[in-house]
Parts: sequence; C-alpha cells; structure tokens
Amino acid sequence: MSVWLPSAPCTPGTCVEPTGSATAVPRAVLRLAAVVALVLAGVVLLPFGGRIPAELVRRWCRWIVRAAGVRVRVTGTAAPTGGTLLVANHISWLDIPLLGAVRPARMVAKAEIRRWPVAGALAARGGVLFIDRDRLRGLPDTVDHIARALRAGQAVGVFPEGSTWCGRAQGTFRRAAFQAALDARVPVQPVRLRYRLDGGTASGARLGGTAPAHRTSTAPAFVGEDSLLASVWRVVSARGLVAEVEIREAIPYGSHPDRRSLARAAQPGATVQPGWIHSAVVT
Repeated sequence: MSVWLPSAPCTPGTCVEPTGSATAVPRAVLRLAAVVALVLAGVVLLPFGGRIPAELVRRWCRWIVRAAGVRVRVTGTAAPTGGTLLVANHISWLDIPLLGAVRPARMVAKAEIRRWPVAGALAARGGVLFIDRDRLRGLPDTVDHIARALRAGQAVGVFPEGSTWCGRAQGTFRRAAFQAALDARVPVQPVRLRYRLDGGTASGARLGGTAPAHRTSTAPAFVGEDSLLASVWRVVSARGLVAEVEIREAIPYGSHPDRRSLARAAQPGATVQPGWIHSAVVT
C-alpha cells in the first residue's frame, strides 16, 4: 500500500444495494445502449478534442449520466477558468463525467489503465495523467507532472481519497495532489458528489426499514471487488437515481500555507448516515 493506494472498507456485499427487476431489463438495455453510443461518439471525436468547445464537452458528459437514467442536479457557482485543481469525493464511475460536467479536465488515473487494451490508448490520447501508485519514489515526479499541466492553464481532476467509497461514508483526502496546486500557484475547486434515490425503498433495506424519499443511494457505487459491468448494470436498472453535484467555493492560492491544511479545507463534510455502520470499518 502507498499514499496513492489507500483502502476503503466498502464492498459490494456490505454496502451496495440491489436495483431493478426482471421487468426493468428492457429499460436497462435501452439505457446501456444509449450510454455506449455516446461514449463511442466521444471516441470518434477524440482526435478533435482540442477544437471542441468546453460547453459542448460539459453537455456530453452530462448526457452520458442522463442516458444511464440518472438525473443531475448541480448547485453552486461556475468553476474558475485557467489552471485549476478539481477535487471530489469518489463513489462511482459516474463521478468522472460528472466532474467533466463541472469543467472539462485532464483526469489523474492509475498507471495500470495505460496497459488496458483499447481503453489505455484512448485514455492516453485523451490527456489522462497516469500515476504509479505502487512507487512511492515516483511521487515527486507525479506531483511535478500535475503542476506542469496546471501551470499551462489546464484543469486537472483528482479524487484525493485514492479509493472509491460507497457514499454513506467517505475517506480522507490525501495531500500529495494539493502540493501540485501550491507549486503551480493555482486555485483548488472542491466538488461534492452524492447519489440519492427519489422516493425509493432500496436504500432502507440495509437499515432494516423503509427508506424515506431522498435517502443516499449506494447503487452507483463501484467498490471493492465489484466489476465495472455489474456497477453499470445496477445504475441503468435503477429507478429514480439522482446525482447531486455541489460546486463549493473555490479555494484561492495563498489562502492555506501548506498541503495539509489545503486538503483539509477541500474535504467535504461528514457524509455518514445516522445508523449506518460498515461491518468492516477499522478506525
């Protein structure tokens, strides 16, 4: 384990709620087809990425989430222009297009993705910044790589928890990426992500009762040994999923003296639900 590779107690068996039914399969298939079509459209346009207006990219990211059957609710003000470090809590694969809907950014991803067939090459062409999370010695180079992108006026998106959580609890923001913002003298834009189920009861099943409307939903979570296909299918099979994107006030450069205090300021408030306990939580 390294500072880039912390662990989370969330697992599909302990945290993730089931969704859908046999009657929901046709709707889920249509949603999945729409998501695939939008992703393929993005792949086709990838070589022209630098010439596509940012507003169109934001809309495309939002369309992907909406095509999966998830409504999007955005609150807060627009993210700063110029070099900006976008940081958010990490729950789902949906977090990536949701962050792109706030502001298109170069994402930081684990180096293993570069070796994936097809997807690795596409990610590299899309400007993803790869990090080797198992090599602590490479940490300074990684921070410098992010800082160079920020100095060039680009937005860089990071999930500082280093691992996905179920959404009913969260991890601590790791400090390394915030050093890049300090080195580049750019602001940090915190974004808080939350998924809820409108008027559903599935979220309450784990708590032994009927869920009230707007309860946090773990259905979109992509945690533990869960597969991407299983996570995607849960999302497209669900009814009433809402993604809430809170664009918090940007943290200007110079307002915090070091990366520790900067990470603490960017960290979202506690998300643990009353009565919710991870069976595997270790403090």
